[in-house]
Amino acid sequence: QVQLVESGGGLVQPGGSLRLSCAVSGFTARLYHMAWYRQAPGKAREFVAHILQNGNANAAESVRGRFTISRDNAKNTVYLQMNSLKPEDTAVYYCNQPENNYWGQGTQVTVSS
Repeated sequence: QVQLVESGGGLVQPGGSLRLSCAVSGFTARLYHMAWYRQAPGKAREFVAHILQNGNANAAESVRGRFTISRDNAKNTVYLQMNSLKPEDTAVYYCNQPENNYWGQGTQVTVSS
């Protein structure tokens, strides 16, 4: 059974950091392209970052230099390290495997003072 389980969200002040985790079961994450998306209230879901099978990664321009996607093959887990958080980063963050359109349930990130 395929599962993508996100965790690590919460309330953080502007300028703070969070690390999101996506625990994968039912397939081997390192064999697939994996991604993070987010959806803010009243807005469409948007791409945040992805990591390819060879480890190459990229991020959306709005988060580049602040967010980093990574993968722990031994734990079959994908991470999103988020630094210098801004109020506009507030959203539900989702883990995704594009090839089979697998999605997690999402984790809420709120950036507010």
